[in-house]
Amino acid sequence: MPIIASLQGAVVGGGLELASSAHVRVMDRTAYFGLPEGQRGLFTGGGATIRVTDLIGKARTLDMMLTGRLYKEEDAVEVGLAQYLVDGSAFERSLALAKRAAENLPLSNFAICSAVSHARNMSAMDAAYAEACVAGVVNTQPDARARLAAFADKSARRVRPE
Repeated sequence: MPIIASLQGAVVGGGLELASSAHVRVMDRTAYFGLPEGQRGLFTGGGATIRVTDLIGKARTLDMMLTGRLYKEEDAVEVGLAQYLVDGSAFERSLALAKRAAENLPLSNFAICSAVSHARNMSAMDAAYAEACVAGVVNTQPDARARLAAFADKSARRVRPE
């Protein structure tokens, strides 16, 4: 099941570690991100060295941990700490995104959330094989075949920018 986080205010330390485990992160203009443990003589213990580094890269994670650098607003989205920045309610936008994702077939959502996470831990050849296997299972379920038929006969919702 896709996890969509609504972020406001301080998303620091353990809060950032928790937020980084979400599949999609929506922040409002009050949100800011940091890893202040180093300045407190501590070390992160909830996954920052793994998940935050996956989001923003090694150099930016080290900078945040060593210097206490904070990211907010457009800079946070640009580096990858959140995918959406909203002027209004992060919760309302998160809810709208969750409703949209819920329109997907459950097995498709499971495959997307699982395969993207696991493929990065495989060799390129193993990841390509795993992707093909997962696609073979997901794409042959009856509901998926019906949606593909709707695409082929042009009765499916069109993909257009909003």
